[in-house]
Amino acid sequence: MEIKVRQYRPGDLPDMIRIWNEVVEEGIAFPQEERLDMATGAGFFGDQSCCGVAEESGSGKIFGLYILHPNNVGRCGHIGNASYAVSSESRGRHIGEKLVKDSLIQGKRIGFRVLQFNAVVATNRHARHLYERLGFTQLGVIPGGFRMKDGDYEDICPYYRLL
Repeated sequence: MEIKVRQYRPGDLPDMIRIWNEVVEEGIAFPQEERLDMATGAGFFGDQSCCGVAEESGSGKIFGLYILHPNNVGRCGHIGNASYAVSSESRGRHIGEKLVKDSLIQGKRIGFRVLQFNAVVATNRHARHLYERLGFTQLGVIPGGFRMKDGDYEDICPYYRLL
Protein backbone atom coordinates (compact mmCIF):
# COMPACT_ATOMS: atom_id res chain seq x y z
CA MET A 1 0.00 0.00 0.00
CA GLU A 2 1.53 3.30 -1.11
CA ILE A 3 0.22 6.41 0.64
CA LYS A 4 0.89 9.83 -0.84
CA VAL A 5 -0.10 13.22 0.50
CA ARG A 6 -1.62 15.67 -1.96
CA GLN A 7 -3.71 18.82 -1.90
CA TYR A 8 -7.38 18.16 -1.26
CA ARG A 9 -10.00 18.39 -3.98
CA PRO A 10 -13.73 19.06 -3.54
CA GLY A 11 -14.48 15.39 -4.23
CA ASP A 12 -12.49 14.49 -1.09
CA LEU A 13 -14.87 16.37 1.21
CA PRO A 14 -17.09 13.43 2.24
CA ASP A 15 -14.06 11.41 3.41
CA MET A 16 -12.42 14.44 5.01
CA ILE A 17 -15.60 15.28 6.91
CA ARG A 18 -16.03 11.67 8.04
CA ILE A 19 -12.46 11.47 9.36
CA TRP A 20 -12.59 14.93 10.96
CA ASN A 21 -15.89 14.12 12.68
CA GLU A 22 -14.51 10.84 13.98
CA VAL A 23 -11.72 12.69 15.80
CA VAL A 24 -14.12 15.37 17.06
CA GLU A 25 -16.50 12.71 18.40
CA GLU A 26 -13.65 10.89 20.19
CA GLY A 27 -13.30 14.07 22.25
CA ILE A 28 -9.67 13.54 23.23
CA ALA A 29 -7.65 15.60 20.74
CA PHE A 30 -9.47 18.43 18.91
CA PRO A 31 -10.94 21.48 20.65
CA GLN A 32 -13.93 21.46 18.28
CA GLU A 33 -17.18 19.98 19.58
CA GLU A 34 -19.46 20.48 16.58
CA ARG A 35 -19.61 17.98 13.73
CA LEU A 36 -19.13 19.17 10.17
CA ASP A 37 -21.68 18.54 7.44
CA MET A 38 -21.18 19.08 3.71
CA ALA A 39 -21.92 22.81 3.89
CA THR A 40 -19.91 23.60 7.02
CA GLY A 41 -17.13 21.21 5.96
CA ALA A 42 -16.75 22.84 2.54
CA GLY A 43 -16.49 26.23 4.21
CA PHE A 44 -14.14 25.06 6.95
CA PHE A 45 -11.70 23.25 4.68
CA GLY A 46 -12.01 25.91 1.97
CA ASP A 47 -11.01 28.65 4.43
CA GLN A 48 -7.67 27.01 5.28
CA SER A 49 -4.38 28.17 3.79
CA CYS A 50 -3.75 24.57 2.78
CA CYS A 51 -5.35 21.15 3.26
CA GLY A 52 -3.63 17.91 2.47
CA VAL A 53 -5.04 14.39 2.27
CA ALA A 54 -3.25 11.06 2.64
CA GLU A 55 -4.44 8.93 -0.25
CA GLU A 56 -3.71 5.34 -1.20
CA SER A 57 -2.33 5.49 -4.72
CA GLY A 58 -4.14 2.49 -6.16
CA SER A 59 -7.59 2.79 -4.65
CA GLY A 60 -7.83 6.53 -4.06
CA LYS A 61 -8.96 5.86 -0.49
CA ILE A 62 -8.40 8.77 1.92
CA PHE A 63 -6.83 7.76 5.26
CA GLY A 64 -6.14 11.14 6.83
CA LEU A 65 -5.87 14.87 6.37
CA TYR A 66 -4.39 18.06 7.73
CA ILE A 67 -5.37 21.70 7.83
CA LEU A 68 -2.86 24.54 7.82
CA HIS A 69 -3.56 28.20 8.51
CA PRO A 70 -2.09 31.24 10.29
CA ASN A 71 -1.90 30.89 14.05
CA ASN A 72 -2.49 34.61 14.45
CA VAL A 73 -2.76 37.82 12.42
CA GLY A 74 -0.65 40.81 11.49
CA ARG A 75 2.80 40.85 13.05
CA CYS A 76 2.35 37.23 14.12
CA GLY A 77 0.84 36.03 10.83
CA HIS A 78 4.10 34.32 9.84
CA ILE A 79 3.40 31.60 12.42
CA GLY A 80 1.37 28.71 11.05
CA ASN A 81 -0.85 26.27 12.90
CA ALA A 82 -1.92 22.81 11.81
CA SER A 83 -4.22 19.99 12.87
CA TYR A 84 -4.05 16.37 11.76
CA ALA A 85 -6.70 13.67 11.58
CA VAL A 86 -6.14 10.01 10.74
CA SER A 87 -9.00 7.54 10.48
CA SER A 88 -9.11 5.10 13.40
CA GLU A 89 -8.88 2.13 11.02
CA SER A 90 -5.52 3.28 9.67
CA ARG A 91 -3.68 4.55 12.74
CA GLY A 92 -0.26 3.06 13.38
CA ARG A 93 0.70 3.08 9.69
CA HIS A 94 2.82 6.27 9.84
CA ILE A 95 0.17 8.26 7.98
CA GLY A 96 0.36 11.03 10.58
CA GLU A 97 4.08 11.33 9.94
CA LYS A 98 3.49 11.77 6.21
CA LEU A 99 0.87 14.44 6.92
CA VAL A 100 3.12 16.37 9.32
CA LYS A 101 6.08 16.25 6.93
CA ASP A 102 3.95 17.53 4.06
CA SER A 103 2.53 20.33 6.22
CA LEU A 104 6.09 21.45 7.00
CA ILE A 105 6.88 21.66 3.30
CA GLN A 106 3.62 23.43 2.46
CA GLY A 107 3.94 25.78 5.43
CA LYS A 108 7.34 26.94 4.23
CA ARG A 109 6.03 27.26 0.65
CA ILE A 110 3.16 29.45 1.87
CA GLY A 111 5.60 31.68 3.75
CA PHE A 112 5.22 30.62 7.36
CA ARG A 113 8.45 30.83 9.33
CA VAL A 114 7.26 28.78 12.30
CA LEU A 115 4.73 25.99 12.77
CA GLN A 116 3.10 26.01 16.21
CA PHE A 117 0.66 23.63 17.84
CA ASN A 118 -1.33 25.33 20.59
CA ALA A 119 -3.13 22.45 22.24
CA VAL A 120 -1.48 19.04 22.07
CA VAL A 121 -3.15 17.02 24.79
CA ALA A 122 -0.51 15.68 27.19
CA THR A 123 -1.96 12.16 27.07
CA ASN A 124 -1.66 12.08 23.26
CA ARG A 125 1.70 10.33 23.54
CA HIS A 126 1.87 9.12 19.94
CA ALA A 127 1.46 12.64 18.55
CA ARG A 128 3.90 14.12 21.05
CA HIS A 129 6.53 11.48 20.25
CA LEU A 130 6.09 12.12 16.52
CA TYR A 131 6.40 15.90 16.88
CA GLU A 132 9.51 15.59 19.02
CA ARG A 133 11.06 13.09 16.58
CA LEU A 134 10.42 15.58 13.75
CA GLY A 135 12.21 18.39 15.58
CA PHE A 136 9.38 20.21 17.36
CA THR A 137 10.15 21.75 20.75
CA GLN A 138 7.68 21.70 23.63
CA LEU A 139 7.07 25.20 25.00
CA GLY A 140 5.71 24.18 28.38
CA VAL A 141 2.52 22.83 29.92
CA ILE A 142 -0.85 24.49 30.37
CA PRO A 143 -2.46 22.72 33.34
CA GLY A 144 -6.01 21.58 32.66
CA GLY A 145 -6.06 23.34 29.28
CA PHE A 146 -8.20 20.73 27.51
CA ARG A 147 -11.66 19.49 28.48
CA MET A 148 -12.01 15.86 27.51
CA LYS A 149 -15.29 14.42 26.24
CA ASP A 150 -15.91 12.84 29.66
CA GLY A 151 -15.61 16.26 31.35
CA ASP A 152 -12.19 15.69 32.90
CA TYR A 153 -9.43 18.21 32.24
CA GLU A 154 -6.04 17.28 30.81
CA ASP A 155 -2.88 19.34 30.44
CA ILE A 156 -1.91 20.63 27.02
CA CYS A 157 1.60 21.01 25.66
CA PRO A 158 2.24 23.69 23.03
CA TYR A 159 4.93 22.83 20.46
CA TYR A 160 6.76 24.76 17.74
CA ARG A 161 9.29 24.23 15.00
CA LEU A 162 11.13 26.72 12.83
CA LEU A 163 10.58 26.28 9.11
